[in-house]
Amino acid sequence: MPEIIINGPVGRLEGRYHLAPNLDAPVALILHPHPLHGGSMNNKVTYLTYQAFAQKGFTVMRFNFRGVGRSEGVYDEGEGELGDAATLLDWLQAFRPNARSFWVSGFSFGAWIGMQLLMRRPEVRGFISIAPPANMYDFSFLAPCPVSGMIVHGNRDDIVPPDSVKLLIEKLSKQRGITISHNVIEGAGHFFKEHMLELNQQILSYLDGADLREQEPFRYLEKKGSTHSSETTDQEENLLDFDDLEEDDEDDEDDLKYAIND
Repeated sequence: MPEIIINGPVGRLEGRYHLAPNLDAPVALILHPHPLHGGSMNNKVTYLTYQAFAQKGFTVMRFNFRGVGRSEGVYDEGEGELGDAATLLDWLQAFRPNARSFWVSGFSFGAWIGMQLLMRRPEVRGFISIAPPANMYDFSFLAPCPVSGMIVHGNRDDIVPPDSVKLLIEKLSKQRGITISHNVIEGAGHFFKEHMLELNQQILSYLDGADLREQEPFRYLEKKGSTHSSETTDQEENLLDFDDLEEDDEDDEDDLKYAIND
């Protein structure tokens, strides 16, 4: 996967991308968890999401927010990180001007940034939000949410209580013209340890009908547990192989429990 350095709002931004062979392939931008608590583009959930989009034929970009890895700058309470994401989306649009759609996906803090980005960028036509920290950050800007998407989390998340995510989805469910798919992975915590295969299956399943789903009228869908076979195919095992990550940058769970917006 090619490495790239892009000029961001306050300096260089480090990224990796997968290039789909078709020039009109959809494009996805993947956003990582909290920069101050171990989050990086090498986070395992972020990397899994990146590979799932690539498997489904997307051109995909993941990158480090400012102050992480080789990206320059310092953490900016979300405002600067939103600017970083917007810069990467600009680059992707210029790089793939014929893409038929643009998507954004984020995990935890990255989900909060991603949802803000889609509110500001009408070209974003879909999203996957993984364990959005609805108890830590204000999501009231989603009024209304302009596009359909999937929200997925574990029912044993002790960092982002499932009830807070469900409350967010209930608010979104009152909106017309979009489809929100709410998927709950039984037994999974915030980092989906030992539940990565189920998460991977949920993402792949949702992306299977991505083009059609953009045209659907509003529906609120809630799924609990994996709807797929528990058998692991060779292809899925390859997707879940993290050996090519530069380092294990998985977030520090104890720190994230206190990463609440002041």
